[in-house]
Order: sequence, then C-alpha cells, then structure tokens
Amino acid sequence: MSSPVTRLALLPALLIALGLAAPAQATTFNTGDVEAQGAWHSLTLTLGEERHFRAMEGQSYGDSLLSVNVTPGVCDLPWLELRVELDEHQAESRTVNRVPVDLRVDHETIHGGWAEFVTVRGDSGFYVHFTLEEQPLLLEEMRAGETLRLRLMRAEDDPWFMTFDLDGAEAAIARMLRQCQDATP
Repeated sequence: MSSPVTRLALLPALLIALGLAAPAQATTFNTGDVEAQGAWHSLTLTLGEERHFRAMEGQSYGDSLLSVNVTPGVCDLPWLELRVELDEHQAESRTVNRVPVDLRVDHETIHGGWAEFVTVRGDSGFYVHFTLEEQPLLLEEMRAGETLRLRLMRAEDDPWFMTFDLDGAEAAIARMLRQCQDATP
C-alpha cells in the first residue's frame, strides 16, 4: 500500500492525466494503471474496447503536457503529441496552423519537421501533432537523454521554445511499449 506522501506526489500527475486523457479526439478516455517514472508517467487510456498507452511528461510546464502514445496492433508506430491548456473550450475541431518544428535531445540530432496546431470541439486546449522524418531516432534519443528542446516557428520571426525533462522517459516509454505489445492480439 502506498503512503499518503506517495499518493500526494502522484495526485498532480493523475489530475493531468484525467484532464488530458483525450488523444486529440472529442471523446474523453478513462485513465488507469498510472505509474510514475521520474518526471514521466506511463498510463493506459481506455474507452470501451479502444485502448491506447501513453508515456507523458507533465511537470516541466503547468499548462502543457508532452506525450508519446501507441495503440495495440501498431505498437511500432508511436506518435508524439503536445497538449497546451487554453482555459477556454473550443467551439470547433480544426487544424489552426502548420508550422516548422525542430526537436533536439541534449546535443544529439536536430530533428526537423512539421507541427500541426489542432483544436478539438469541447476541449479546453489545443494539440500539437508532429510529423518528423526520423521519429524512431528521436524516441531512441529521448530514452537515453536528459533534456528535450523544442522550437516551434509560429511565424517567420516568432519562435516558441520549450524544454522537457527526460528523467524517467526511458522507463515510461519502455513500459508503454511493453503494455502495448502485451495487449496486441
């Protein structure tokens, strides 16, 4: 049985997981099987028979959550997603913008690609979906690194920088992938 201190330490992560359980869909998923790994958590998202597994970092920013997600049957195709709280429910689901993005773990490869800013009707945030040529390499670097740096070019001379702590990413991503494989028929 966990101590009250352990349960209190997990409370912010559980609240984040519950509030951000929808993987860019209007439907809210149930969260369960939450486990803390350093700055990261791994958990299961379910809705009826639908199931996804997530590794997430939600402690670097109070209003943002970075996650790696997989679905049984396609465990080898994880997707990276960033959710930013807007404090206002969105009126419609749409792609708001598509911008260049660079991600880099420590002093490793600079991964360039595209980021789509997406709103979901009824959701109080927006999602950033990443399209990267070498996403498997980025995930490998995340598992071994200390810090992930992100640069989104909102406009030509308007970069948005974020950094995420990778302490625990290796364990959270490994658990997420194991759970996905175990759930694949």
